[in-house]
Amino acid sequence: MSERTTILDRITIFPIKSLDGMRVNEARILESGALEHDREFGMFDEHGLIINGKRDPRVHMLRAIFDDDVRTVTLQTYGSEQRRTFPLDKNWQELELWLSAYFGFTVKVSQSHLGITDHLATPGPTVTCTASIEKVSNWFEDIGVDEARVRFRANLEIMGALAFWEDGLIGKAGKLVEFQVGKVRIQGVGPCERCVVPSRDSLTGKPYPQFQKQFATQRKETMPRWAELSSFDHFYHFCVLTRIPKSEAGKALRVGDEVRILKDNRAYKS
Repeated sequence: MSERTTILDRITIFPIKSLDGMRVNEARILESGALEHDREFGMFDEHGLIINGKRDPRVHMLRAIFDDDVRTVTLQTYGSEQRRTFPLDKNWQELELWLSAYFGFTVKVSQSHLGITDHLATPGPTVTCTASIEKVSNWFEDIGVDEARVRFRANLEIMGALAFWEDGLIGKAGKLVEFQVGKVRIQGVGPCERCVVPSRDSLTGKPYPQFQKQFATQRKETMPRWAELSSFDHFYHFCVLTRIPKSEAGKALRVGDEVRILKDNRAYKS
């Protein structure tokens, strides 16, 4: 077991799924295991399908700024100086009209206090380490640390550990690795399979040539020797999917909380 002191250094929530995140100093745990306000809102087309960067690269060109209480959002398109602020705590008609005009088809906004997620079985926050983000950014020219953060959209970033320490939160398929952040008990479920979104510039949507291939090659070469390889069917995975038990609802994660693994059946070495 590593003797390093690992702490929670960043918490990022994404109030409108697929749009910009916002850093917070603390986040309350909901009964579902999601973070409060994370993916609380989603954009849907007339067929009820989610609008995200995977389906429509124009999502990347939308900038979103939220007020501290996540009661308003200010939207701006890339290259434009015009901004519009919309309420999130009441009727969304004006927001829907603005989004419909931008995308060129009818857009509806939906709200779920349980979080709108692609991973229904793992609604908890995604986890990575500062050293991991730094390592990945070094694999690509012109992709800095902050850009890598935006592309991979992790909720929790841990400081004080070596690169890919978070792979130690992944056990054998079907097995959970329990860890604790402050007073909150969390279960590591498995690696997060990445989609096309990280391969695109976060501002313009322009693709990075051979991004997935280059990432997978480097990931395989730098995989920690103690990582549970049986849980990786390929190497285009980054960050850890989690669940938080209902017993933790109402507690809060806070920047500066200590992080420690509670139950680990493998020989972990840093």
